[in-house]
Amino acid sequence: MSVRLLSRLGSAALVLFGVCTLVFLLIHLVPGDPVEAMLGESARPADREALRQALGLDLPLAQQYRNYLAGLARLDLGHSLLDQRPVAAVLAERLPATVQLAVTALLLALLLAIPLGVLAARKRGTRVDAGAMLFSLVGVSMPNFWLGPLLILLFSLWLGWLPVSGSDQPGSLVLPAVTLGTALAAILARMVRASVLEVLQEDYIRTARAKGLSESALLWRHALRNALLPVLTLVGLQLGALLGGAVITETVFGWPGLGSLLVESIQARDYPVVQGCVLLISVVYVAVNTATDLAYTLADPRIGVG
Repeated sequence: MSVRLLSRLGSAALVLFGVCTLVFLLIHLVPGDPVEAMLGESARPADREALRQALGLDLPLAQQYRNYLAGLARLDLGHSLLDQRPVAAVLAERLPATVQLAVTALLLALLLAIPLGVLAARKRGTRVDAGAMLFSLVGVSMPNFWLGPLLILLFSLWLGWLPVSGSDQPGSLVLPAVTLGTALAAILARMVRASVLEVLQEDYIRTARAKGLSESALLWRHALRNALLPVLTLVGLQLGALLGGAVITETVFGWPGLGSLLVESIQARDYPVVQGCVLLISVVYVAVNTATDLAYTLADPRIGVG
């Protein structure tokens, strides 16, 4: 194992430790009492104190932090304060829905961005190019919390084609995936265009063109393959934004994934579940960035891991 890979793994561990510490402190320092949220304002002080002791919330903050880290070392995320179920079980129930939404949104973004970016590069300076870049600008400019309700109004309430929310009806995935994938598609399309244009200036492209190779073959067989490296980087970096956007998108559409679970847990001051959600998202983000580095080697053998 190379020194570079070990260094990357060490950096990832430090990032995850920092995320755990920061989230723990932020949740415990913000106003709000989970005991009051569970029992209500009319509960007797004795009942509140008994529940606080049962949940371990009466311990000093430093002791709670040490207990939390000790649990993580044993791969124990704790138990939900609301229903006393293991946090891992709660996350396992919601994770498949988020994975389904994120993968669908990513595939949709790639299916839109790659042809659009290549076409814009091929038709540089034309109306096609201008239209593609206009789509990119509009897609980046529209936040999920605005685009989602707009799509609901158009396709659910006015046209009646798709369900408003939930995940148990045919077509429930369409609107959340479009909402989540539009901004990523817009960013990727611009990157694909810029990367393809840069590759088209290379000497080997001029040589292939001089030998009579068609423009379509130049673009799809030669230019695009070598232009994918920066696109892979962007996809890896944007995954965090994709998961972050899933929090808003799942809340808007009532999608039963990690994002909506995170919002519900914050509102209920369910500390262990909030920490588990953020930790899981962070682990996925770090893992995908590491996989992106490895994908570099597959895309271009000249780039080594170490």
